[in-house]
Amino acid sequence: MSIVGKLESLEDRRRLLRLARETSARKLGVATGQVEERPHIEGTFGGAFATFWAGKTLRGCIGRFGPTDDIARTIEEITKSSLADPRFVSNPITDAELPALNIEISILSDLEPTTDPLSLIPGTHGIVVRRGERSGCFLPQVASDRGWSAEEFLSNCCSMKAGLPPDAWREPDAEVLLFTADVFAESDFA
Repeated sequence: MSIVGKLESLEDRRRLLRLARETSARKLGVATGQVEERPHIEGTFGGAFATFWAGKTLRGCIGRFGPTDDIARTIEEITKSSLADPRFVSNPITDAELPALNIEISILSDLEPTTDPLSLIPGTHGIVVRRGERSGCFLPQVASDRGWSAEEFLSNCCSMKAGLPPDAWREPDAEVLLFTADVFAESDFA
């Protein structure tokens, strides 16, 4: 199976963003008009994330790693999950705020283990750090947005996402996996 990590066309990006918007509206009970048919997009992808932004404030972000040959269905499922991101359980996305939110989608490549974690390129590579029962991940854009070096990216993933000591990624029993993402948002098409 060949994993594609990028969509072929701008129209496919638009179609998936419209699908995420429509899925959100239906989930929050504010859908109006006729729903478009779920798009069929060729290829097998390494997973995806759906992120909701209120300006520069994160409002929800959930994704899924693992091959999918139905990226549209995956986008529907992770969009619904992102609306109920457990980090915002006391302040969930509401139907009233939905129109002002910007939806961002990240289409992932396959996860690739690395023996040289510091070779990652911040802003290009996303990471998954696993050690024992704990794991955490960051999308590639997190390093760019925060101006982190490769070492800061790895250390912050350990401490902020995996609940591990910051230098756990250096341990022999730790696994670091890299991936890339094709990232696009509604604001790219405004």
